[in-house]
Amino acid sequence: MSRAPKSDPQFEIAFYESVLRRDRTYTDVIELLGGLYTKQGRIADGLRMDRRLVKLHPANATAHYNLACSLALSKRNRDALRSLRRAIDLGYRDLEWMTQDPDLDSLKSHPEFESLVTELKPQS
Repeated sequence: MSRAPKSDPQFEIAFYESVLRRDRTYTDVIELLGGLYTKQGRIADGLRMDRRLVKLHPANATAHYNLACSLALSKRNRDALRSLRRAIDLGYRDLEWMTQDPDLDSLKSHPEFESLVTELKPQS
C-alpha cells in the first residue's frame, strides 16, 4: 500500500513564492500562501497576502473573511470586526464555521461579534 507523500510547508511556500514572483496577481497563489504563512505562524506575512487579495478582489466575501482572521490573529480586533462585517455584507454566510474558527477567538467576546452572529442566525 502506498502512502501519500508528507506535506512540506517550507517547500510549498518556496514554490508558491517563486510562482508569485512571476505573476504578482495570481490570486489562487496569493490565497494559498496566505493560508500557508498563517499555519506556519507567519501571521504578518499571511496578513500581507490577505490584504493583497482584498485589494485585487474587493468584492470577494471570503477574502474579507480571511483578512478578518489575520487581523484578529494580529490583535487588531477593531479592524478584524470591520473586515468581518464587510465579508458578511458581501455575502459570507458560514455561521457555523465563523463561531468555531479559532482564528477569531479574540473577537468572540465582543458585542459586535455577537451582533454579527445574531444577524446570521436563521430567523424562525
